Amino acid sequence: MPTAPQTDEGWYVLHDFRSVDWDAWRDAPERARQRATDEGIAYLEDHEAVADADEGASAVFSVLGHKADLLVVHFRPTLDALSAAERRFEGTALAGFTEQTTSYVSVTEVSGYVSDDWFDGNKDDIDEGLRRYIEGKLKPDIPDDGYVSFYPMSKRRGEEYNWYDLSFDERAELMAGHGDTGREYAGKIKQVIASSVGFDDHEWGVTLFSDDPAHIKDIVYEMRFDEASSRYGEFGQFYVGRRFPPSDLGAYLDGQPVPTSEHESHHGHSDAAGHPHGESEGHDSHAHAHGDEGDHGHDDAAGHPHGGGEDDEESIRGELEELNIYAGKPHGEDVYATVLYSEADSEELFDEVNGLRKNFDHYGTHVKTAVYEANGRDRAAVVSIWETASAADTAAGFLSELPGIVERAGEESGFGTMGMFYTVKPDYREDFVEKFGTVGGVLADIDGHHDTDLMVNVEDENDMFIASQWRSKEDAMGFFRSDAFRDTVSWGRDVLADRPRHVFLA
Repeated sequence: MPTAPQTDEGWYVLHDFRSVDWDAWRDAPERARQRATDEGIAYLEDHEAVADADEGASAVFSVLGHKADLLVVHFRPTLDALSAAERRFEGTALAGFTEQTTSYVSVTEVSGYVSDDWFDGNKDDIDEGLRRYIEGKLKPDIPDDGYVSFYPMSKRRGEEYNWYDLSFDERAELMAGHGDTGREYAGKIKQVIASSVGFDDHEWGVTLFSDDPAHIKDIVYEMRFDEASSRYGEFGQFYVGRRFPPSDLGAYLDGQPVPTSEHESHHGHSDAAGHPHGESEGHDSHAHAHGDEGDHGHDDAAGHPHGGGEDDEESIRGELEELNIYAGKPHGEDVYATVLYSEADSEELFDEVNGLRKNFDHYGTHVKTAVYEANGRDRAAVVSIWETASAADTAAGFLSELPGIVERAGEESGFGTMGMFYTVKPDYREDFVEKFGTVGGVLADIDGHHDTDLMVNVEDENDMFIASQWRSKEDAMGFFRSDAFRDTVSWGRDVLADRPRHVFLA
């Protein structure tokens, strides 16, 4: 008899689909419509703030097509909390203008397909990166991405193809192949997969989030060709929608495009903080993983891409090239670096980064993540390099939760960090460090220079990263035009094992 994988449950999930009685809405007096709007906004804002529970998440989406008009998604620690959230909506005046066309109930889970270690022994002893990944699956955030797609699915139990007749190893192999397809969408798609076995008509509810609806179509289409789907997948109805802040409910009911903050030129107003999803200033959302098939997570306060505008960066690269200084991104022309600094013990920091790196390595867009220790200073830099800016964004969300993080590259300066990556020939390592000391003395006397550190990879002492922070682009370029830097570049051709790369990181 095939073995059922172990499971562990997290938060309960309700997808609450509502249709609006537009005839009743049009016929209602303005006072009644205003009351319904006000009470609807209050309900949605309270639940997005999770005022009704100790933890969880909620969001509202407009739904396209005839199947529904609104989707309210709730994650809560208990099924009872979901029930209360659903019933509280019925107490609003807005409920009188809506009908619940359908709903879906599920619970987030992690299974033995992901990790046997989670179910064996002390969970606190497992790899830190894996532990955070699993905790993110069990207690997911709702990403800020603009578009959502929801669909239920089951595994086929037919006479020819029966998922539940397969051995655990066969199922695990098929799931791994399915995940390989999903990883190609790292940074484009976030997902939450929740089990509905015994709770609803299908076995899982799948919610996909993206800032580009075409990515949702593409990933579902490509996965149809995976054997796990082509032979064993059965799907229910699909729903697609657009997230908007609760404060835009009135605009939505009036037929305006939402979120209104993305259409200010048409409407002349936005939400209170000017954000597309109604976040207040200082809102801090953390990146978590939501399943096995795509990249997961979204930006938090430290999770923005560490690259200036494309025009600014291309201008800098062009000027460096005119000075005969190679300005390519590290490891190639089409990768992106994110850098965070930490004052934690470098060994402790490396242990946690190593755990996250094992998770990063699951994604084809990951190039490199390493810890660099400052030479002669109690500071470390975590450098993570990816093939896409969005993947670097997502990684920054995870890395920002590492111990002792004090700043992101460029936070304290108007221009940011010029990162200089060098691989030194072992016989010249000490000469290189000594040369940096000389150049560092020159830098200290230059106007507009904030700080420069020589950082050494804790795993490879010949791999070095110089983080140089400046007040402005012109201040930094003044140094790169100097004779001192030209002499250093010329000298470096003899001592470096690889071509140096000078990269605008922030």
